[in-house]
Amino acid sequence: MSKYQRIVILSGAGLSAESGLATFRDTDGIWKQYDYRDVATPEGFQRNPHLVYEFYNARRKSATQAHPNEAHRALAQLEKSYPGEVLIVTQNVDNLHEQAGSSNLIHMHGDMQTMVCTNCDAVLPWTKDLSDDLTCPECELTGGLRPHVVWFGEMPFEMNRIADALSKCDLFVSIGTSGNVYPAAGFVAAAKHVGAHTVELNLEPSCGASHFCECHHGRATEIVPAFVQHLVSGQPFEQCQAA
Repeated sequence: MSKYQRIVILSGAGLSAESGLATFRDTDGIWKQYDYRDVATPEGFQRNPHLVYEFYNARRKSATQAHPNEAHRALAQLEKSYPGEVLIVTQNVDNLHEQAGSSNLIHMHGDMQTMVCTNCDAVLPWTKDLSDDLTCPECELTGGLRPHVVWFGEMPFEMNRIADALSKCDLFVSIGTSGNVYPAAGFVAAAKHVGAHTVELNLEPSCGASHFCECHHGRATEIVPAFVQHLVSGQPFEQCQAA
């Protein structure tokens, strides 16, 4: 019988960094190049929608050219092969988890490959550029399309489902996150509250590293597959990492 029955995995920008996608808070991250208040808030969109469209159109093109790395593939394989339940909650708005084969997945911050119409609330797949002169395919009104992503000041998606999963999990794993963005930064506390074992896998210690029972630091493409092997085989993590 597997040691853990219900696993919740939180993934952040550090997981996709080795696929060539920029992180947000590193020294050369996205928020060093842009002021988030201009491109990732409802107020910024009202002030200058053209700038916001340009920002997300460029990010969508970068994401379209990216491919899943070994960490994404390891997590997808864990979901397929592990006898217990595995839920991935991602802060990433790329679709690399899906490309790798993950299906039990929550995009808590949305998905750049979809758009939402602010006139009729329709959410539709969208891979082309967005602009303020486009017509919604559902309501046929113009000017209401925006990226279906969560901006600062907005509530992340499916929080009730996430809270329910955290309340029942016996293992919580945080991968590639900075540990200073809420509510995701509080997930480790929620998992520990119900007695779950908590693990951080990150390039370097996050802001919340001290809250985890166990921490492993290094490249995601190295430590994530090793940790998945550890879960599946039951061997100590150090042996799996050396394999």
